[in-house]
Amino acid sequence: MVVLAASIVSKNGKVLVSRQFVDMSRIRIEGLLAAFPKLIGIGKQHTYVETENVRYVYQPIEALYLLLVTNKQSNILDDLETLRLLSKLVPEYAMSLDEEGICQTAFELIFAFDEVISLGHKENVTVAQVKQYCEMESHEEKLHKLLLQNKIDETKRRMKEEASKIDQMKIEKNRGNKGGFMSSMGSGRIESSFSDMSISSGGGGGFGSGSGFGLTNDIDSFASKSKGRQPSSATAPPKGLGMKLGKNQRANQFLESLKAEGEMIVEDAQPSKLSSHIAAAHQPTDPVTLTAEEKLNVTLKRDGGMSNFDVQGQLSLQILNPEDGLIQVQIEAGGNPGVIFKTHPNMNKELFANENILGLRDPSRPFPTGQTGDAGVGLLKWRMQSADESMVPLTINCWPSVSGNETFVSIEYEASSMFDLRNVVISVPLPALREPPSVRQIDGEWRYDSRNSILEWSILLIDNSNRSGSMEFVVPPADSSSFFPISVRFSATSTYSELKVVNILPLKGGAPPKFSQRTQLITENYQVA
Repeated sequence: MVVLAASIVSKNGKVLVSRQFVDMSRIRIEGLLAAFPKLIGIGKQHTYVETENVRYVYQPIEALYLLLVTNKQSNILDDLETLRLLSKLVPEYAMSLDEEGICQTAFELIFAFDEVISLGHKENVTVAQVKQYCEMESHEEKLHKLLLQNKIDETKRRMKEEASKIDQMKIEKNRGNKGGFMSSMGSGRIESSFSDMSISSGGGGGFGSGSGFGLTNDIDSFASKSKGRQPSSATAPPKGLGMKLGKNQRANQFLESLKAEGEMIVEDAQPSKLSSHIAAAHQPTDPVTLTAEEKLNVTLKRDGGMSNFDVQGQLSLQILNPEDGLIQVQIEAGGNPGVIFKTHPNMNKELFANENILGLRDPSRPFPTGQTGDAGVGLLKWRMQSADESMVPLTINCWPSVSGNETFVSIEYEASSMFDLRNVVISVPLPALREPPSVRQIDGEWRYDSRNSILEWSILLIDNSNRSGSMEFVVPPADSSSFFPISVRFSATSTYSELKVVNILPLKGGAPPKFSQRTQLITENYQVA
């Protein structure tokens, strides 16, 4: 069997997608495909047609033809089997079975054809295998992206802490704290000596009568670390020189002397840029932002079974500009029968019940605008309770056993395929120990909190590559009840309700504002007791 080409053509002969599996010129393949519509008889039920050189094996797909061009020595039964497999793949990748849908997913279809046919011969694959090969999911890539996002979040947190320290120092300076060495300096000298620094025009604690400036981390470190030291020439500049904070030789020598004495010096920090980065990190980037958040409360029994399963969700809205306040939100629920929705009292309940549109009862009244906090304005709440254990995203089994003078503890987790769980932390209480537990085997990482006597088992990401895992550790003899209750926390980017925002409907006409949707599932109280 040799398949020369696999193509999708319209009934009037227009070629939409064509993949050649043997060497042939463009003129020849265009000639073969152009001749195909003329060879099809009207009203015939055959699925192939032959010429002197090639055979066309085809199958209608609505207004299109899925076509295999093979040589005449090819096994037609194998060709029909290949055609059936390709006909199942086309609807999986094409957005719609028309010219526009095929053209938009042309490369995806070509990649799928390559997985089915190699050098003209059919591969022994299924539809599920082809989809898996084409998706090219990489566990390492997911871990890399997750680690990168964690670093970004940690950097933002540190930036916020540094900004709060700067603001606190400005407030203390404004209160006229004693021992301040900056109140006696004129603004003219300050401006001349700070020409090589980044100066912000809106500072709270200003020097002299001019505009204020943001303090650098060098000043923060010096002000916080020099308490209790004897005053030196660095803190009392001579008259007529002004204070210089640039990177001159004297400043460098002073910083080096502080470092030699063990002080922590943070250099090259510019507060004006720092503040702008912090503000940009916390401000929404789109005019309209909708956040669907679900909080999970689960209590599992240590011997198996479940005593509580409760999911509470909320859809909140955040609008930046007042002109975008006159809108309605069209949503789409996932069809989960266990989810019970409840709209805000100001929402039009009939509109939501009939058309799944969230809008105010008074259409002339706009939604509140501005940054109203991370939660935004609540539009919709829902709740789901269940006694079905298959709904639990993560189950934990703990097996303590005493042997001699040691207690062997084996813990395993099993994750459902419903969610990919991120930043999973399983906290196991331990009896009071003099030394950390001896961890013999673990899938992930561990940390021992000696103050609270808790062993934390961390898994950065749980997906299809690690739906189950285990940990084994050894401690001195202890009662089995001392290892409970086990607390679990994690997050996910999908929810039980599968609620999606379909569209934003402007009430005043015109184009709808750009919007973004954030979806997350978090644990509020997840225990094995």
